[in-house]
Amino acid sequence: MKESKGGFVSESVWKVAEPIAEDLGLTVWDVRYLKEGASWYLRVFIDKEGGVDINDCEAMSRALDEPLDRLDPTNDAYILEVSSPGLERELIRPEHFDRFIGADIMVHLIRPMEVLGRDFKGVLTAHDRDTVTVTDHSGENQVTVNKKDAAWIKLDDFD
Repeated sequence: MKESKGGFVSESVWKVAEPIAEDLGLTVWDVRYLKEGASWYLRVFIDKEGGVDINDCEAMSRALDEPLDRLDPTNDAYILEVSSPGLERELIRPEHFDRFIGADIMVHLIRPMEVLGRDFKGVLTAHDRDTVTVTDHSGENQVTVNKKDAAWIKLDDFD
């Protein structure tokens, strides 16, 4: 129930947030509605070329307040957080993978693979709806894994 509720809320908020972000020169990277402890959090991750700063987050948060009050996307009280997806941003949507073909990524699998283990790094070389292909930095070894088998796939900006 929580995941479907979160998914419905996230998609509803995305539709409201996207044009607001565009008006502010931003893009919506992700929207998540999660329960942590006793509190619900509505997290809107924004991005722009060159990265976002605290002023962008504040402007987006202020611009979202009234439309979210009108939409009333949940029956629960929630805490709104607007932030950058960060340097090690998680790749989730097809457009994320499209944008970062050729970039260094990190993959953390739910269950370890015999040859790779649970964690590996490399260059994102391809993806489709269900899989991601990573080539090691030597260019000699390539692995394709199902996205559903990954706990997360993130940019690796620290090498």
